[in-house]
Amino acid sequence: MKRLNYLGLLFFMCLACPSFAQEKLWTEKDRQSTIEQFNRTRDELVKETENLTPAQWAFRETPDRWSIGEIVEHLALWEIIWAREISMGTRSKPQPELNQSSRPDSYYSEFIMETNPHVAADISVPTGFIKGKDNLTFFLSRREQNTAFLTKTEADMRAHFELTATPNPRNMHQVYIYQWGHVDRHLRQIRKVKADPNFPK
Repeated sequence: MKRLNYLGLLFFMCLACPSFAQEKLWTEKDRQSTIEQFNRTRDELVKETENLTPAQWAFRETPDRWSIGEIVEHLALWEIIWAREISMGTRSKPQPELNQSSRPDSYYSEFIMETNPHVAADISVPTGFIKGKDNLTFFLSRREQNTAFLTKTEADMRAHFELTATPNPRNMHQVYIYQWGHVDRHLRQIRKVKADPNFPK
């Protein structure tokens, strides 16, 4: 009788907690490596911008190029967009079977770091209304919030996918690759701005 009760309890736990029935695809190694990349890109952005003067924050290589302030505002806006994407993905039901048709992680890291120009989505075009170092404060507040979620979440980031109809859907871990890689991409842009011969001293 006790054995039957135990089996019944085990069956109930499997129904109530899908993660109990299936081992997670997203490992603690995945989590820790993502946290390390989040912290690294945050620290590099701080290093590149924390001592800029107001004139340096506002400098444009040409009238059609973004200033460093606008670049960092763009990064902060994307921190909000990524957070929404992760939130929506992790609230949808796990679909680990989609990994069979998803691209490898390397595809996303290579795409985000390619040298070809990317066109910013309208939702992420900087307003230019935020002045100087306030752009960095904006970014850091959003990155801190996203890192806190990343550190604590129990969601299986390799089993949850974007709400997309693409033939090669990306899982939430791959969205994270875009998130930290996007900062790396724009760090390269910031360094280019600072290397301009007309950059204020």
